[in-house]
Amino acid sequence: MVFYFKARPDVGDYTIFMGLDKFENEELIKYGFPEDIWFHVDKMSSAHVYLRMNKGQTIDDLSEGLLEDCVQLVKANSIQGNFCNKVNNIEVVYTPWYNLKKTASMDVGQVGFHNSKMVRTVKVEKRLNEVVNRLNKTKVERKPDLKAERESVNAAEKAERKLQLRESKDEERRWRGLKKRNKQR
Repeated sequence: MVFYFKARPDVGDYTIFMGLDKFENEELIKYGFPEDIWFHVDKMSSAHVYLRMNKGQTIDDLSEGLLEDCVQLVKANSIQGNFCNKVNNIEVVYTPWYNLKKTASMDVGQVGFHNSKMVRTVKVEKRLNEVVNRLNKTKVERKPDLKAERESVNAAEKAERKLQLRESKDEERRWRGLKKRNKQR
């Protein structure tokens, strides 16, 4: 089961999501998208929260409001929920999905990082009930086929690249034809 939430309307149309448990988190780790940003309470067991950015956006495009929604959600849904929820001044780490590193020796749901310099940290002073309650009102539960979604996106991207390549080759042929005709004049 994956839980989907809608970010605050004033930041745009963004989806925030998290797995039900460490097994769902494993699937989310495996079949993420390059636009996904991963969030987790630092040095504690917690929910894995993801933000799906728009195509072409990066972690640098993350607004303060969107960041607040994500860190509040990870704090409120941590495995050590009562502890993280009640403790103030916790650290939340976040990084692009493609920076997550998974090795065979790691436990289910556990991750590392390819490049620790790409990991960012934010301090969450306290739980903001109005943010968590607003997000929970948008909560939808689904059992998606994450592998099929990823394969579908890969196929569409491959088809787009193929079309662009074909168009650039057609353009190149047109230019060569024009050059050839101009030389003949």
